Amino acid sequence: MGRQSQDQTPVASTVVAEARAIVARGDLSAGEQANIEVFQRVSPSVVNIASVEHLSGLFSRRVMEVPRGTGTGFIWDANGHVVTNFHVIQGGTSVRVTLADQTTHPAEVIGVFPDRDLAVLRIDASAAQLPPIMVGTSSDLRVGQSVYAIGNPFGLDQTLTTGIVSALDREIDSITRRPIRGVIQTDAAINPGNSGGPLLDSAGRLIGVNTAIYSPSGANAGIGFAIPVDEVNRVVPRLIRDGRLVRPTLGISGAPPDLNQALGLPPGVAIVALEPGGAAERAGLQAFRRERSGAIVAGDIITAIDDQPVTSFDTLLDQLERHQPGDTVALTVRRAERERKVEVRLGSPE
Repeated sequence: MGRQSQDQTPVASTVVAEARAIVARGDLSAGEQANIEVFQRVSPSVVNIASVEHLSGLFSRRVMEVPRGTGTGFIWDANGHVVTNFHVIQGGTSVRVTLADQTTHPAEVIGVFPDRDLAVLRIDASAAQLPPIMVGTSSDLRVGQSVYAIGNPFGLDQTLTTGIVSALDREIDSITRRPIRGVIQTDAAINPGNSGGPLLDSAGRLIGVNTAIYSPSGANAGIGFAIPVDEVNRVVPRLIRDGRLVRPTLGISGAPPDLNQALGLPPGVAIVALEPGGAAERAGLQAFRRERSGAIVAGDIITAIDDQPVTSFDTLLDQLERHQPGDTVALTVRRAERERKVEVRLGSPE
């Protein structure tokens, strides 16, 4: 800036000012190239989701559209199915999906599973606009491996953040207060608006669905959580087919955990009632009951399904969700001091 006179009028400078010479930077590093490649390959499969609520005015019949929430999703298949979090669309009257080419489409809700905070939408778009995301696996993840998150934090679409797998097998509560187990913890920045977006490995494959952050302020604090893709890949096809996840039934009522503690019973689900004609009754299982004298007659405690431990009613439901009505499972049950295996054909909730 030139000198100024006492009346603050700028005085022209005699110094010659020129643009600085540009210094060549050389090639991008291998890590930078990998980041760019993952983003360019996957971002066309990532979408912006807006949930809208329709409200009528108090003194008018005019219907107003009020934004309910925004989030992220990703294209599951070329049929227009889009996966996101249930809480992104919860309470909305209608949902709109904006693709990477900035076209916006009304979406139909195909199915939801609040217990896993998952929802499937469907839009009508051309096949060229619907590149499905590559699906990986979460069974072989290792703490320390690189991850990428693409989403729409604070309404800023197509944002890439990077990090690592910070921990595995975390547990968080779903919107229904059911625990979601096997959750991936990451330090990749996840902020409001990232919900429902993909967590990717270094090959650009889907390994999780970003669903929550741990932060008192609501902004990224380096602790984010993602639903593992193996769970997503189990739930989503059933939502597309049935519109909901149909959980098969055993036809039992289970005791609260404090009964096991009060009676000195092993961990598991103690049966306190049997549905007449239900799967468990047909298999010959017995419920705990009280005689007229007040003495408790021991019934069956379910401790495993297909050798997978059952320690609570929630873990029992988790195991049942992995099966279909009509499947036969092997229950490990304990009555008094005797443990045995019983084959049970699962029933339907209808």
